[in-house]
Amino acid sequence: MLKSKTFVKKTRSGGIMKIVREHYLRDDIWCGSEVCTECKQEETVLQKDTYIESNLCSFPHYLLPDTNIVLSQIDILEDPLIKNVIILQTVLQEVRHRSAPIYKRLKDILHDKEKHFYTFTNEHHRETYIEREQGESANDRNDRAIRISTKWLKVVLLTNDRGNKEKAEEFGLLTYRCKKQHTSVTSVPQDETAVLNEITSSKVLFPEHLPLSRIQSGIKSGTFQQGTFRASRDNYLEATVFVHGEGDDSTEVLIQGLQNLNRAVHQDLVAVEILPLNQWVAPSSVVLQDEGPKEDDVTEEEEEAELKSGPSGAASRKPTGRVVGIIKRNWRPFCGMLFLSQIKEATRHLFTPADRRIPRIRIETRQAATLAGQRIMVAVDGWPKHSRYPNGHFVRSLGSAGDKETETEVLLLEHDVPHQDFSQAVLSFLPKMPWNITEEDMAVREDLRNLTVCSVDPPGCTDIDDALHCRDLPNGNQEVGVHIADVSHFIRPGNAMDLEAANRGTTVYLTGRRIDMVPELLSSNLCSLRSSVERLAFSCIWEINDKAEIVKTRFTKSVINSKASLTYAEAQMRIDDANMNDDTTKSLRGLNRLAKILKKRRIEKGALTLSSPEVRFHIDSETHDPIDLQTKELKETNSMVEEFMLLANISVAQKIYDEFSECALLRKHPAPPPSNYDILNKAAKSKDMVIHTDSAKALADSLDAAQVDGFPYFNTLLRILATRCMMQAVYFCSGMDSDFHHYGLASPIYTHFTSPIRRYSDIIVHRLLAVAIGADSTYPDLMDKHKQSALCNNLNYRHKMAQYAQRASVAYHTQLFFKSRGILNEEGFILFVRKNAIIVLIPKFGLEGTVFFENKDKPSPKLIFNEEISGVSVAPSEPEPEVKRAKLDR
Repeated sequence: MLKSKTFVKKTRSGGIMKIVREHYLRDDIWCGSEVCTECKQEETVLQKDTYIESNLCSFPHYLLPDTNIVLSQIDILEDPLIKNVIILQTVLQEVRHRSAPIYKRLKDILHDKEKHFYTFTNEHHRETYIEREQGESANDRNDRAIRISTKWLKVVLLTNDRGNKEKAEEFGLLTYRCKKQHTSVTSVPQDETAVLNEITSSKVLFPEHLPLSRIQSGIKSGTFQQGTFRASRDNYLEATVFVHGEGDDSTEVLIQGLQNLNRAVHQDLVAVEILPLNQWVAPSSVVLQDEGPKEDDVTEEEEEAELKSGPSGAASRKPTGRVVGIIKRNWRPFCGMLFLSQIKEATRHLFTPADRRIPRIRIETRQAATLAGQRIMVAVDGWPKHSRYPNGHFVRSLGSAGDKETETEVLLLEHDVPHQDFSQAVLSFLPKMPWNITEEDMAVREDLRNLTVCSVDPPGCTDIDDALHCRDLPNGNQEVGVHIADVSHFIRPGNAMDLEAANRGTTVYLTGRRIDMVPELLSSNLCSLRSSVERLAFSCIWEINDKAEIVKTRFTKSVINSKASLTYAEAQMRIDDANMNDDTTKSLRGLNRLAKILKKRRIEKGALTLSSPEVRFHIDSETHDPIDLQTKELKETNSMVEEFMLLANISVAQKIYDEFSECALLRKHPAPPPSNYDILNKAAKSKDMVIHTDSAKALADSLDAAQVDGFPYFNTLLRILATRCMMQAVYFCSGMDSDFHHYGLASPIYTHFTSPIRRYSDIIVHRLLAVAIGADSTYPDLMDKHKQSALCNNLNYRHKMAQYAQRASVAYHTQLFFKSRGILNEEGFILFVRKNAIIVLIPKFGLEGTVFFENKDKPSPKLIFNEEISGVSVAPSEPEPEVKRAKLDR
């Protein structure tokens, strides 16, 4: 039987085109039931004995859900008890258009032979096809098609739609509504007098999340607190919730145990209830990782027994709570690997995320054999309260695990680093080549090409942001200049290149790879202050006396010609070689002498000199594998450059704040709360020392005095621990905050001006400074403190993720380095002692890892190095820190 569908379509040229499509109807489409004797079926899907554990229907029956039931109750349809369900073609098509994740889950159910779900192609069956009536909406037509098919198939209709239900009743159909209640199915007959029956898939493991209305009223009344959920990297049964208060009044709430964690995932915004004081506990001293699949009925007591091993003293207890609801999920596609089920031909498997803070995710796939050994991406669909793990679905494969390109891709995706190629829209704003400085440029800039300017950078650096000069003045003082690449000349506000740079926020430096914030033509060529070429710069120039006191400061747009591009080592050799007395070397010596005075004065004011183990790789030019690894050696020239970059940043910060007190982009470093210093104090106490943390000056003096005879590395270890006590430095808008102080630098005001090639914050600061000195015009967003504040939030996020990505890249390449080295004997230091493990640092390689005792219940002297070496610092709530020497075989 042939039908035709006619509709009109508007063409690109604006005309109207009539389209007629043929639609074939048949009468030989199977119903799919074993019971049916009329259909000549080669294969049936629906079983003859179709009892479901429900006392609503005492007779065998098939269920037919409408579209809304599938969209809202897919968890119920996935329940093993729900079988023999008919999915109409109409419903399948609607679900496909409205929700891709639900559609995939539904297709997985249809492919599961044990579920006995059958797709009936009602749109091509002569008895069930209907045409849309005049004035009838597409939704009403589909509801009518579902009712027609239900009547012809003689099945039970499931619907929650009141209008559809009433029309089905008038049509004489047996109809139930499916009500989601505590992840159970409650089917209610239309007369609402039948007995209610709950169908649950398994034991309830978690408390119900409170509705948002209850959460909001609870927060308002003070019953609940809201904050960001931060899962522990070391113990999967422990987390903290950072509750933001007014001003400095913020609290960290400790969460322990499966039920109290209550299905929250790292970085979710959650509501917590603080437990009574007598239920507060101390952080666990156990390193505990989720070791694999667990049955959904594992008792919480079995797992939480592992937690009851932290310090028991009242002083070590912390505010403790439980998650009562989720305010906002922060789910994203996660990278990791599939943990194959041990059951033969199983379709349900556990996915293990690369980030230990994310729980394992249960997915259904028939591609498990293909995906084994692959890095894949999985998205979370939901986390029912009866499931030990969240449910999700496979998104895509990233490549073979262990492949360098694949692992780098995982690293970038996990840290949300934008790394796609620059679009043509962005590239269209690049200057046309060949590019030269024009007469118009020279007319509005100061010509400093005659100065002996040079740059000092790490080896292999091509994106040279800064250069310096120092020369004697006739009055006996010295002129010192910091010259910064004028990136804002090439990137104008609001264009595609500017928006892309603002989104990326920062250049990300991985081992052997750089992800640029701006296109390479700018970063490594036109903006880079390379030697022997003329470049546009933004200069901060001081007149400084012999005591390194600033007499005068000025800022100017300039043109420079660097005389030398030096590495730190090359610059150091020039300074140390008494036989070298050229202008560049004299300039370097003058800079170095003044830098020492500036640093001494900063430290006297309370600036901190902290430490973190950093390593440098030597990469094979052909294989790009690390062939050597060593800790970075800092020279006087490192400090020299740093001092003048700090001085420029402080000078510019004061200038833009004086001119734009409401919209200056600044950078602050909050003072750590006293509790942050617990690990430092305990470590010092292990050597009978006291660290004073009342102020930055007191901390700096205490660290200087913390020396142990015969243990020279002890002071460095304390400085490493002190670094981990610090708060994150952040960008902010001056009109949105009153606390400008930078704790680590002991400076009342600070910003970033000196690296605009690799930091977008510096581009904004350049624009503000240019307006302040009359070198450029302003624009609305630059003067809008709310937009500046939103920009700062993104910059802080991108900066933090870039740091984590860089550490992870170092950790990965460290693993590659050791992969072919066999056993090495190196000196290591025990940083922290746990009940079942120790945290060890190997200074030579900047390597830190967890070493587990072989027997978790009975510690033995034999140690096993954890294969997953984390490049991320240990959480600041470590119990019982102790600094000791250790000889380890790696």
